Amino acid sequence: MAELIQNEAATPAVAHFTCVSATASLVATEVEALRAAGVETVLALRGDLAPGQEPADFRYAYELIPRLKAAGLCVGAAAYPEGHIDCLDPRENIRHLRAKQDAGADFFITQLFFNNDDFYRFREAAEFAGVAAPISCGIMPFLGKSQIQRMVFLCGSSLPAPIIKLLAKYEDDPVALRQAGIEYACNQLVDLGRHGVNGLHVYAMNQPDIACAAAEAVAAAGLR
Repeated sequence: MAELIQNEAATPAVAHFTCVSATASLVATEVEALRAAGVETVLALRGDLAPGQEPADFRYAYELIPRLKAAGLCVGAAAYPEGHIDCLDPRENIRHLRAKQDAGADFFITQLFFNNDDFYRFREAAEFAGVAAPISCGIMPFLGKSQIQRMVFLCGSSLPAPIIKLLAKYEDDPVALRQAGIEYACNQLVDLGRHGVNGLHVYAMNQPDIACAAAEAVAAAGLR
């Protein structure tokens, strides 16, 4: 897929690269394939283990990053404004972020969040800890009650009061709820842009209208 985007659509692609179940030899093979395809940027992720599965040669993303950098790739990594769901200590969360930078991460993309103030606090703490790599904000619109419940449990993201009120208001109107979720995400993007963030990343979930709405909102605000 990354090769198709890179070469057929003439658009720089970022390949997602999970490592927790990968061996070093498999990583080397995959890196060769990416380089052969002309893909130069990857997002280094831990990934999720199946129940009962043990890690192979890599337990955390920061262990993978040096291998990717040594291959000449531009490497991004994940950031968690509200902390990773497996990490309850905010200070430890920042230390993990710094460890990824020290391992060679060139940039970060955040997990989804619904309250921009959470990101601003996170950015301040990251800068205080010496994290200088740019951090792009990952924003995902909520499209339905079941979807947002799933995201909250998977990612540990908190729901601010305005979203809870929208869920209650449009509980019986899925079309209106979907539109409200997209509008809420667009407002987040505009506010983030006006606060000088280093990038905006939209989790569009393969739905073009979400990507178009986000691009239009950012452009209308004079941010691009």
